[in-house]
Amino acid sequence: MSWGTELWDQFDSLDKHTQWGIDFLERYAKFVKERIEIEQNYAKQLRNLVKKYCPKRSSKDEEPRFTSCIAFFNILNELNDYAGQREVVAEEMAHRVYGELMRYAHDLKTERKMHLQEGRKAQQYLDMCWKQMDNSKKKFERECREAEKAQQSYERLDNDTNATKADVEKAKQQLNLRTHMADENKNEYAAQLQNFNGEQHKHFYVVIPQIYKQLQEMDERRTIKLSECYRGFADSERKVIPIISKCLEGMILAAKSVDERRDSQMVVDSFKSGFEPPGDFPFEDYSQHIYRTISDGTISASKQESGKMDAKTTVGKAKGKLWLFGKKPKPQSPPLTPTSLFTSSTPNGSQFLTFSIEPVHYCMNEIKTGKPRIPSFRSLKRGWSVKMGPALEDFSHLPPEQRRKKLQQRIDELNRELQKESDQKEALNKMKDVYEKNPQMGDPGSLQPKLAETMNNIDRLRMEIHKNEAWLSEVEGKTGGRGDRRHSSDINHLVTQGRESPEGSYTDDANQEVRGPTQQHGHHSEFDDEFEDDDPLPAIGHCKAIYPFDGHNEGTLAMKEGEVLYIIEEDKGDGWTRARRQNGEEGYVPTSYIDVTLEKNSKGS
Repeated sequence: MSWGTELWDQFDSLDKHTQWGIDFLERYAKFVKERIEIEQNYAKQLRNLVKKYCPKRSSKDEEPRFTSCIAFFNILNELNDYAGQREVVAEEMAHRVYGELMRYAHDLKTERKMHLQEGRKAQQYLDMCWKQMDNSKKKFERECREAEKAQQSYERLDNDTNATKADVEKAKQQLNLRTHMADENKNEYAAQLQNFNGEQHKHFYVVIPQIYKQLQEMDERRTIKLSECYRGFADSERKVIPIISKCLEGMILAAKSVDERRDSQMVVDSFKSGFEPPGDFPFEDYSQHIYRTISDGTISASKQESGKMDAKTTVGKAKGKLWLFGKKPKPQSPPLTPTSLFTSSTPNGSQFLTFSIEPVHYCMNEIKTGKPRIPSFRSLKRGWSVKMGPALEDFSHLPPEQRRKKLQQRIDELNRELQKESDQKEALNKMKDVYEKNPQMGDPGSLQPKLAETMNNIDRLRMEIHKNEAWLSEVEGKTGGRGDRRHSSDINHLVTQGRESPEGSYTDDANQEVRGPTQQHGHHSEFDDEFEDDDPLPAIGHCKAIYPFDGHNEGTLAMKEGEVLYIIEEDKGDGWTRARRQNGEEGYVPTSYIDVTLEKNSKGS
């Protein structure tokens, strides 16, 4: 099947068809361009969406820690990668499909124009040959008619008796001339006809088939190019499908990584205050004195003993309670003094206690004017303002647990900075040694200011670490002490009072610390007696102070450089060692400040 043989007479139709093919090619190129714009806009909108919901990493405290948040941000990252793959699809389509189509359409137009011009030239040449043949034919026909007229004139004169011989001879010559010219035109016509037939055969069997064949090949190449572009259009997206699948798998893995237990534990770690929950309010029986006064104003010895036991038990139950928001219950009514009760004797010599009207009057006033023991909303608000107040250097505005975490974080950061400064000091010392050995490389004195600055930074960081470690040991010591006090309170039913620690409470009445110890002064002896009989810990070694330590904080022990102390408790991993002087004074000293020597069979001093 060839256009040259089948469509030899359809030049105009082929002209229109090839033009339609180029128009269709450009239309598909326009479709690809719009698809590229859609992909680019889609990728841009996805990136904007990811950017909108990504966290602002302005500070480390705002970084996501919950597994659900981390999973969501991982999904955002995968979606960002997915948007990048859409951009890859757009770039591949633009380069492989759209750009190739536009270049091919330009080349196709040039080639089509050339083939059509060749076809038109061949047609024009054939038309010229036909005109030449037609002109020779018409001239031959005209000469033949003139020759016929000359023959008729000659015959008429020859048959005419009246015609002269000269007229007959002239008509004969004219006949011969016309006959000769007709023969010449006949020969020319035959030659032109033969030439035209040859050119026409060449035109329809050689030239036009060749031109149409080239047009056919051009159109088939256009079709093939469209097929390749269709395939490339699909391949541009198929190539990124594995990566897109990985993005989707990453989203699924992020969803599977959500751990509700871990998130719950993080909530506990983030908001745990370290305080103990408040205990039960003790029952305060104000009616005892009323009933006793109304009955007979006397009380038996057994009731007196039971009353003392009940009072002690009540007090014991109230001991060790830590009140919500730092508020403690209102002090109990003061114990009866000798001025408010007296001893009376019966005729048989027995004695009993009688109460005056003052305790009864006092109890009635307490009942009438007593305030509720639950903190008011004002105290809640004040406690919240204390919590949200400006941050202090030692984080004493935070609860104990949160304060411990903040101090530990700061200590870790300071240790990292100290390590950097130490590395820099070591590098400067090495460089100084090199300069001293090779003066031509540099002046050792030029490093002295930087070395001095590094030493100052190291000393400053060590003091900061020491200060924060002291605060941390204070928090950890008080936290451990609180657990011990709670345990002893559960066993002995003793009352603890005051705030848990000055740094970690939310008490909004600063005078409670002063008033607290005087409220139940009579019970301190019971609490202290349990710990006064403890034997001192034996020494397990000795240490020598490398650096001086002021020991201003509670629980620490001051020491001078070169001082020798006894070790009574090793470092538990918190950077502090418990030591004792020869005079018996004990306390904690920084482990990094001493040179420890442990002894296997050492006894207490």
